[in-house]
Amino acid sequence: MGADVNPRSNPAYLLLEDGRRFEGRILGVEDVALGEVVFNTGMTGYQEILTDPSYTGQLVTMTYPQIGNYGVNDDDRESPEPQVAGFIVREAARRHSSWRATGGLEEYLLEHGVVGISQVDTRALTRHIRDRGAMRGALAPAHVPAEELMERIQALPTMEGLDLACGVSTTARYEVPAVGQERFHVMAYDFGVKAHSPRLLAERGCRVTIIPASITADEILEEAPDGLFISNGPGDPAAVDRALEAIREVSKRQMPIFGICLGHQLIGRAFGGETYKLPFGHHGVNHPVKALNRNTVEITSQNHGFAVRAEDDDSIPGAPDLQVTHRNLYDGTVEGLEHRSRPVFSVQYHPESAPGPHDSRYLFDQFVELMETARSRRTEAGSRG
Repeated sequence: MGADVNPRSNPAYLLLEDGRRFEGRILGVEDVALGEVVFNTGMTGYQEILTDPSYTGQLVTMTYPQIGNYGVNDDDRESPEPQVAGFIVREAARRHSSWRATGGLEEYLLEHGVVGISQVDTRALTRHIRDRGAMRGALAPAHVPAEELMERIQALPTMEGLDLACGVSTTARYEVPAVGQERFHVMAYDFGVKAHSPRLLAERGCRVTIIPASITADEILEEAPDGLFISNGPGDPAAVDRALEAIREVSKRQMPIFGICLGHQLIGRAFGGETYKLPFGHHGVNHPVKALNRNTVEITSQNHGFAVRAEDDDSIPGAPDLQVTHRNLYDGTVEGLEHRSRPVFSVQYHPESAPGPHDSRYLFDQFVELMETARSRRTEAGSRG
C-alpha cells in the first residue's frame, strides 16, 4: 500500500481523553477539531458519511485503509455541506478516478473547512475505541501542546444529555415534490434528515414537507397530512423531548408514523421506553439485522450511538404498547419497533441506504401501504356518515 505523504502536509496528531495519542499528517484544513471519536466500517460512501447530519459533533474514523479513490460529486451529498467535526483516515487517495467525480476528497475538505488527519493507525485506533468505548478527542497540528489540547477535550460536553438534533434542524419548512402523480402528503420532522429519505418517499408519489423540530402536534394536525416521518439526527434522544407529545397526539388520530434512527428512539421514548448510550455505537453499512416479523435477515446501514432498552422477551420496559420487530445480530440490541394498536413503526438503522445495501427499502413501501389503509378507512367512515 502506498503512503499518501503530501509534501505540503504538516504533522498532526489525534489525542483521546484517556491520553492515548495517534500521530498523522494534516488532511484538509490545518486547525483544531474536537468531538466524540467513533469509527465507521464502510468501504465506500465517505461523502454520504461526511454530509450526514447524524455525525454532528463527531470525529469519524474510517476503518477501510484507503479513502477518496473515487472522489466526490454533487449527487451523493446528504446535506449541502459536511457535518462531521473531523475526519480520520489511514490513507487518503492521491488520485481519484470516477466518471461521476467533480473533485477530490482533500480539496472538498479544504473547500468546506473540514479538519482531517491521515496516516493514522486506524486499526489500532478502532481496537482502542472498541475496547474502551467512544470517547472525546481532538485533532490538532503537531505544534499545539498536548496539555493545552487535553484541557479543551476535558471541557467538551459528553454526548449524553446533548441536544444536537434541534441545532441541525431546518429553520423554515420546505417541500420535496412527488415524482409523477402526487398520491400522499407526508410531513417530515427534520432532526438532521438525510436527503435520500424524502427522495425515496417522493419516488413513491409523496409530496414531502420538511418541518422544523419546533413544530407542534396542533400545527401538524391542522394541515391533516397523510403521514408523519420522524428523521434521523445526532445527539442524545433523551435531550430531544419536544417531539414526544407530537408523536403521541398524532398517533391518537391513527395517522401513520414512520421513524428512523433518532426518530426510532423518539418513538420508543414517546410511549414510555428508555434509551441508553452504547459503548461505541453502530456505524457502518454491513450490520446484520433480523426482522422478527418477516423471519428474514437484512444487511443494513447504521449510524447511531444510543439504543432503546428492551427485555429478552421483546417487550419494552415502560412501554407495553410497543413490540420489538427487529434485532441486531451482532449484539442483540433493538433495531425495530411497532405499536400494537396504532399505525406507528420505526427502525434504528438507515433504510434509505445512502450509503449501503438496499435490503430495507421495503419499509418505505410499508409506510405508503399504511397511508393507503388509513385513507381507505377514512373514506369508508365518510360514506357511512
